Amino acid sequence: MTTFTTAHWQDLSRRHLLAPFTDYRQLNEKGARIITRAEGVHLWDSEGQRILDGMAGLWCVNVGYGREELVEAASRQMRELPYYNLFFQTAHPPALELAKTIAELAPEGMNHVFFTGSGSEANDTVLRLVRHYWATKGQPEKRVVIGRWNGYHGSTMAGASLGGMAAMHEQGGLLPDIVHIPQPYWFGEGGEMSPEAFGVWAADQLEQKILEVGEERVAAFIAEPIQGAGGVIVPPESYWPRVRQILDKYDILFIADEVICGFGRTGEWFGSQYYGNAPDLMPIAKGLTSGYVPMGGVVVRDEVVRVLDEGGEFYHGFTYSGHPVAAAVALENIRILRDEGIVDRVRNATAPYLQKRWAELADHPLVGETRGVGMVAALELVRDKKTRTRYEGGAGMLCREHCFRNGLVMRAVGDTMIIAPPLVITPESIDELVTLARLSLDQTHAVLRQRG
Repeated sequence: MTTFTTAHWQDLSRRHLLAPFTDYRQLNEKGARIITRAEGVHLWDSEGQRILDGMAGLWCVNVGYGREELVEAASRQMRELPYYNLFFQTAHPPALELAKTIAELAPEGMNHVFFTGSGSEANDTVLRLVRHYWATKGQPEKRVVIGRWNGYHGSTMAGASLGGMAAMHEQGGLLPDIVHIPQPYWFGEGGEMSPEAFGVWAADQLEQKILEVGEERVAAFIAEPIQGAGGVIVPPESYWPRVRQILDKYDILFIADEVICGFGRTGEWFGSQYYGNAPDLMPIAKGLTSGYVPMGGVVVRDEVVRVLDEGGEFYHGFTYSGHPVAAAVALENIRILRDEGIVDRVRNATAPYLQKRWAELADHPLVGETRGVGMVAALELVRDKKTRTRYEGGAGMLCREHCFRNGLVMRAVGDTMIIAPPLVITPESIDELVTLARLSLDQTHAVLRQRG
């Protein structure tokens, strides 16, 4: 068997691969890190370094790496029915069983699922669904969707437009009839307000935008329960109760993007259940299959489906909607989460331990705030804790590089460091994660002090 060197794989990367969210010149100069295998909560690269995956791949490997049950589920389904579509008034058992299973877990009254291949496709579907819904109700002028600045809903044209990341809008444009309001990011944008006051203020921006646009034109509000890619923005406790009051007041749909929060990350099956919210549509993906195969979907409230039933043909779908192999893997993944009590264990044991250990990092001179919910957490890198002043030139990417060298995947969003480990992480591995994070903070702080 031929064993290729790291240099060989990096050369292939330079010559042939266009990676997502990448500065290609920078990557070509540096060389890609080549991951070759994984087990549990750890990865190994082509140099043999063992790495604790503090991001569960990309927020998705909830049951950890190396679960043979998922491999066997895919293998069985490939032998029986490797592919068929859901077009032509046709269905197959894996997709039907999965839709039923998701309905059992979803918030009450959400009993239908439209399957997609990813979270980005799920949010494209959401945009089509809400506009089709209002047109069917005889209100086609209700087309405007309100999102949040720095929210993330994927990188397709619709997903990027629904999200509020300016850099993505600058490169690809922004679809019409999508507007944005401030995010509930107290540490970065709360100024002198208390978290409670800022949470109410941020929620009130939704009502102001509805009135500015006109309720007769607003179709929906889309938001993540906890903003993930934006930096693990955990809203103040006052935020979601006030948003619920506003949503109850106006005739618009509520879209809770559960692509990251869904399937146990908050210690509940969905982030909407953690916060007590009642969405009309929920995009899902990532933890649905623990990332073993691509799959996404939109869970839809029954009242919305009753309107769609009267709307004739819905001209939307994907070749791989409800792919039987992906559905079989998702069913087995959910069985593991259920039968092994993983979500309950997160809620009652490992998440409280992770948040306790994570909060200990607040004493570090570089850390201005620690925060988190369930199996997701963040810390803010600052020059001055009292004023929340940042370092010029950015500390986050420097810290990320130290993490990689120390055998930890911890993501940088600007100067916010974030984690979302597999839900199966043990207390011992949580201790390892926090130890490596503190070491990386120490090394980052030392370099920043040398720079002055």
